Amino acid sequence: MKRISTNLPNNDMQYYMRGREHGMNTVSNKMAAQTRILGLRDDPAAAAHSTRYASLITRLERFSQNVSYAHDNHQITEGRVTEAVEVLQRVRELAVQGSNSTYTKDDIALMGQEVNQLLNQLVEISNSRNGDGTMIFSGDKSKSLSFRPVEGSVAGSGEKVITNVEYIGSIGVNRTEISDGAYARINFPGNEVFWAENQQIFPTVDASAYQVNTDTAIFIDGVEIPLKEGDTIHAIIAKINDSTAPVKAQLDPMRNSLLLQTTTPHQAWLRDGEGGRVFQDLGILRDSETPPPGNLNYTARVFGGSVFDMVIKLRDDMYQGKSLEIGGRGIRGIDDALESMTSTLGAIGAQGTRLEITYARLATETNNVTSLNSSTIDLDMTKAVMDYKMLELTHKAALGVAGRILQPTLLDFLR
Repeated sequence: MKRISTNLPNNDMQYYMRGREHGMNTVSNKMAAQTRILGLRDDPAAAAHSTRYASLITRLERFSQNVSYAHDNHQITEGRVTEAVEVLQRVRELAVQGSNSTYTKDDIALMGQEVNQLLNQLVEISNSRNGDGTMIFSGDKSKSLSFRPVEGSVAGSGEKVITNVEYIGSIGVNRTEISDGAYARINFPGNEVFWAENQQIFPTVDASAYQVNTDTAIFIDGVEIPLKEGDTIHAIIAKINDSTAPVKAQLDPMRNSLLLQTTTPHQAWLRDGEGGRVFQDLGILRDSETPPPGNLNYTARVFGGSVFDMVIKLRDDMYQGKSLEIGGRGIRGIDDALESMTSTLGAIGAQGTRLEITYARLATETNNVTSLNSSTIDLDMTKAVMDYKMLELTHKAALGVAGRILQPTLLDFLR
């Protein structure tokens, strides 16, 4: 004979009521969170997919922020370079006027005064800062000035003026990741932007019999070029030309020395590898302690100047009333400077177009992944409300039935 405890109906009723209350709480929490997955056990496969989707969305949002930051920097840089081009165009107008022999030397000297003021403006532009206070044209040395003007006396000026402008930044290019494995540059070093001509370096050392005496390397614009013991000058030239460095090398037919020439207008940065002295032995560098670009050998002839060099030479010729020099080398130098800076504007514009396309793609991809994640974990609110109401209705009915069946007695209160 099976014995039934008097507490069994009460315990059973409490068990099932707590189960319905738990179900109601679960549905209520899902509606509050607007997701059908509160824990991994709700749907392990969907939870795993959602985790991957959320991670991808986070990366895409980070990429979008990087693209936006890079684009803002490009716009500021483009504005400063455009301003410099406008200054150079005014300088060219003055050069054309100054080359006209109808003007007197005093008139041309007055034009030189304006060119000098425009030179000062160019220096200010070259030392411009971003909104966050970092230098625009200093490479990765963004906390220090890009260019350092050197003042001195010039015939005809009557006061101290800028006689040279030295680049004191770096050739480092800051980059930001805009997609998985894809990077975009943020800055443009000043020794590229404000350079007018291809630089040529002519050392005086005869290199026809030169050989590398130990395994070492040379660095050109940050590009490492490894050299082996026994490499001749022709092997060195071949390795330089085969590298990604924007410099071409050849043997000077007159002096048999190593001639280096940049392939684009910029200031070449050369140094020997640690413990090596190839460039020193070839008469290009004077020592290994001085950092570039001020480490070139004093005996080496260097051609190809900056935008500032072109303007300074034009101004000095104007001070002295040399209309022939102004109409020849002066205008040609300003034209070279304008061509170089407009090429830089084109490069900045191309980068900006790429960033805009990338930003649009990231926005579309973010929306698509967000939709996938939504379809994976989002709650059907209509069904959830119906389920909640059904649980609530059954719970109320169970409470009513329990109240009528489980009548309390005096013994219930005496237990």
